[in-house]
Amino acid sequence: MAIREVLKMGDPRLLVQALPVEDFSSPELTQLIVDMQDTMRSLNGAGLAAPQIGVGLQVVIFEVAANPRYPDAENVPFTVLINPVLTPLSDVMEDGWEGCLSVPGMRGLVPRHVSLRYQGFDAAGQPIDRRVSDFHARVVQHEVDHLRGILYPMRIRDLRDFGFTETLFPGQTLQDD
Repeated sequence: MAIREVLKMGDPRLLVQALPVEDFSSPELTQLIVDMQDTMRSLNGAGLAAPQIGVGLQVVIFEVAANPRYPDAENVPFTVLINPVLTPLSDVMEDGWEGCLSVPGMRGLVPRHVSLRYQGFDAAGQPIDRRVSDFHARVVQHEVDHLRGILYPMRIRDLRDFGFTETLFPGQTLQDD
């Protein structure tokens, strides 16, 4: 089990565009995915992008199972998504509260596409092609933004909808995503 340090907002490495993975058979990629999974789960996150642990490759993972932080959210299966391409399936956007392991203790109201298609590859280099909506779509967009050097506060339309979790949601024990 290798839990890696998660970079925090302000670290310039989080603002760099990640490079595509070219070698799906490398032991380094396999270890990266294991480390990402261990790190995400140890922090009870919904997802993690390789740049968040200082690796500038287009690799994201995500998973949401019965989670008290998202009582109304559908389950999102554990997914390794490499070299992703996102295609919105409509122009419909919806605001939703987001947090991030790289922006600890804060939440913001972020507009995201309600439905999208995501394509890419799994850890073995096999194609992935899914159409998703609602919370699943939000999680994918949030994680893929990290590959583009975008943190969710950059997407907030009104900074009055951004603040410390304990202030915005008093009495709730929400963790970072």
